[in-house]
Amino acid sequence: MNTKNVLFIFLFFSVFLNVALGQTPIDKSTSKMVKILVHITQGLENPTRAALGFLVARTAIEEGHSVSLFLAGDAVKLLQDSVLNTLTGVGTGKLSDHYQVIVKGNGKFYLSGNSSKARGVTEADIKGKPAEFALPNVLVRLSIESDRMFTY
Repeated sequence: MNTKNVLFIFLFFSVFLNVALGQTPIDKSTSKMVKILVHITQGLENPTRAALGFLVARTAIEEGHSVSLFLAGDAVKLLQDSVLNTLTGVGTGKLSDHYQVIVKGNGKFYLSGNSSKARGVTEADIKGKPAEFALPNVLVRLSIESDRMFTY
């Protein structure tokens, strides 16, 4: 069997399996924009996972989706400048780079009010940022309104 035949068979079965499994190639021109909620509870104790949540939010925005992030637990400290400007995940990039894309793409941040109070995160920490303090009922509302939800 020559190389062309092997390549043809490989491509044929790849397309066949994707169609059979209901997985079709993504076409940005015809895909609809969805509302995505990213719920992050990891902070400085797990920088890779925290940065991964921001990376997923960034990627969704770059693909044209509407994104909200709800930060709870230790994640509320991620918007403090001292953390935002220094945290880097292993293989998941710099938090500040992801944050800039999220902000430019009109992403919105909600910080658990109770978690923030317990960890010393104040209005001064979120001043000038697209962020607000929120109670658990906001997380519930956002999850219901969203088409997809990711948790980190």
